[in-house]
Amino acid sequence: MKSDRLLSILLLLQTRGRVPARELADRLEVSVRTIYRDVEALSASGVPVYAERGRHGGIELLAGFRTDVTGLTADESRALFILAAQGAHAALGLDAALGSALRKVMAALPAPHRPAAEATSRRVLVDATRWKGGPQPAVDPYGLVSKAGVWYLVADRRGRPRLFRVDRVRSATLLPDPVRRRPGVELVDAWEVLRRRVEERPGGLDVTVRVQRSRLDLFLRLNAASLTALPEDDGESAWVTAHLSYGFIREARTLLAFGEAVEVLTPPEVREELAGTAAAISALYEGERVPRRRR
Repeated sequence: MKSDRLLSILLLLQTRGRVPARELADRLEVSVRTIYRDVEALSASGVPVYAERGRHGGIELLAGFRTDVTGLTADESRALFILAAQGAHAALGLDAALGSALRKVMAALPAPHRPAAEATSRRVLVDATRWKGGPQPAVDPYGLVSKAGVWYLVADRRGRPRLFRVDRVRSATLLPDPVRRRPGVELVDAWEVLRRRVEERPGGLDVTVRVQRSRLDLFLRLNAASLTALPEDDGESAWVTAHLSYGFIREARTLLAFGEAVEVLTPPEVREELAGTAAAISALYEGERVPRRRR
């Protein structure tokens, strides 16, 4: 709707300052001509906005002009208060800042939207941390990425991108030397390369398992990164079939944590691996030694 677009333009200009007409058109998915017509409409309604042509031109509000209009709909208001996830903000030490920001947003909301937003914040909780994940330190040589609640450090090592789990970093030392990043490479670029490397690694080992329904929820939470498809669930069977992918056969040993609640169906070599590992564990506690072949 035009009214929503006009408000979006106003808020973008208020936040960004001067913005090229082409950028506004791309972000709002309209033509540049439509943007100029919207600017004329804003000006006619009393908003001090003007456009400058040329290479460094753009559309800008008169210096010092501010508006307190939020423009938030009822659904947008509720969505903001669901955004208050426990985990990501705490890991960065921003819990207090988030609470303060949400109080300010609540005060600025239109009065009819406030009860629904407040009720949503009490009835919906988003916990991004994994089970028994524990606190995670925050470091920043190149950039930090939160993937499924786990923090990773993206860094260059000898000019090549590397990925490190932050909760496995035991110590960090601040060096006097300046950080050397590859020219033109931002965090999002380096992360995309590393993400593809993990998700598209060759030689993946496809494993099919069946899971007892009573343990399915925990199984999905702990194996989300290895799942290759949604479980085949008819809603009635006591067992649910799931498909996973591992880089190495030994990675499948994590399935032993579920005991008899998870059974590997294929491939045979994974069944053999788990059977051998289980036998070795049993022998260990019974005081015997079972030779294990190396893989």
